[in-house]
Amino acid sequence: MGLVYVDLVVKHGGRGRWVRALVDSGATYTVLRRDVWEELGLRPMGEMEFVLADGTVVKRAVSEALIELPGYGERRSPVVLGESGDESILGVVTLEIFGLVLDPFERKLRPMRAPMKHLLFKRAGAGRLLFLN
Repeated sequence: MGLVYVDLVVKHGGRGRWVRALVDSGATYTVLRRDVWEELGLRPMGEMEFVLADGTVVKRAVSEALIELPGYGERRSPVVLGESGDESILGVVTLEIFGLVLDPFERKLRPMRAPMKHLLFKRAGAGRLLFLN
């Protein structure tokens, strides 16, 4: 299937920076390389532990930034402040904030179709809808 990369803009404090990020449907959060977040002046808002694919546990600072995906607008998203050697990654939380999923066969992002099977709608007169569970 191959790796999928996207070009996006990370914004903070009136500045923006283009970033080429690996789309990783197995990564919970978006990771920014150190040079990106330092240039934009992002500051840590906390720290979290993460488990890597090989089972290694690492601690990283976390913050938030405005992410722009061309064609999909911009949204505020939590981000992991990467350290030296970390790659920029577009994670699942950011994808969900945008309402997007990775199509691994077409190797592109596409709008998700959110399931709403548990909701039934019934007309309640005057054009109103009732939500039934």
